[in-house]
Amino acid sequence: MSYIFKPQHTCSNKIRFKLDGEIIKNIEFTGGCNGNLKALQQLLDGMTVSEIEEHCLGISCGPRPTSCVDQLAIAVRLAYDEEQRELSASINSSESAEDDKPAEFGESLIM
Repeated sequence: MSYIFKPQHTCSNKIRFKLDGEIIKNIEFTGGCNGNLKALQQLLDGMTVSEIEEHCLGISCGPRPTSCVDQLAIAVRLAYDEEQRELSASINSSESAEDDKPAEFGESLIM
């Protein structure tokens, strides 16, 4: 799924990325330090949420308490956690619906 995140306290004003499981792809920063962010987009593309957090979380920029990559680390964690909550809710609602039905057995059962 694709996401757009509005970073706080940075020169970049938008971060776009695609989340495929825990893999982050197609990272794009709008605004900010053009050359540095292009390099970071390439270096971080294909990393997991955990890897991006490990490398980027807590990095500040100048006097700011955060940076573009710190904001990316925050954004990918928020997106991943939201997807996991939605998946869990979907599974739980499916399980509760299935619990109400008897299990079906017979020739139509394919494993």
